[in-house]
Amino acid sequence: MRRHRSGLLGTAGILIVLVIWQISTAAGLVEVSFSSDPVRIAKAEVALFSSGEIFPALGATGYELLWGLGITFVLGIPIGLVLGRSKLLHDLTEPMVNILYSVPYVMFLPIIIFWFGIDNTSRVIIIVWAGILPLIINITAGVRNLDGDYSRVATVFCTPRLKFFYAVALPATLPYILAGVRLAVGRALVGAIVAELFLASQGLGYYVQNQTSNFNMDNAMAGIVILAAVALVLNWGVRLIERRFTHWAGAQ
Repeated sequence: MRRHRSGLLGTAGILIVLVIWQISTAAGLVEVSFSSDPVRIAKAEVALFSSGEIFPALGATGYELLWGLGITFVLGIPIGLVLGRSKLLHDLTEPMVNILYSVPYVMFLPIIIFWFGIDNTSRVIIIVWAGILPLIINITAGVRNLDGDYSRVATVFCTPRLKFFYAVALPATLPYILAGVRLAVGRALVGAIVAELFLASQGLGYYVQNQTSNFNMDNAMAGIVILAAVALVLNWGVRLIERRFTHWAGAQ
């Protein structure tokens, strides 16, 4: 019970909200036509998966998210390590990184559409934009906070710069990297949905918007539940990796 206390409490909190929601709709306190209810959403979920209607939308979002996160990790981790290690590059790029992180990427949608059209390329770019900045910021902070003894030992043993990155900086900043990965996954999912709302005719974001426009709130809420489930699974996976590879960090 102690080991699984956090997960059990989280599940209990969700169940309490669902029960209150169901009671509110049954008592007429909430209009079911605009908010649906847990029972109707569950029936809609069964119908969507039984008919296969949701699979094309789920596959489209998964495809975009896979490409976006892959590019984010391949580019973001090395960039963060380099910016954290080089004071010159860090000072040179910090204002731009902060600007891009602070300004909503939705503001640049017209420019992205003009340059790349409204196909998968534009949506992947938005996903990368949404996910890569928190990853870079976290990793940069991790490298800059690196224990000075590591750098001194590497210098004494004349460690080549490239080897320092993958043999010293990368393992030592792994907690920061995985924390950045968790943030990147969440923001990338939001970016994927935003991109589908404006730039797609498929995907979970477009599906929810289309069902809402047709006042089919049961299916719309069912799509939102699927999005929530995807987010929970992704975060759960990152947490498992954190527990497996950074369990030593808490003891430092």
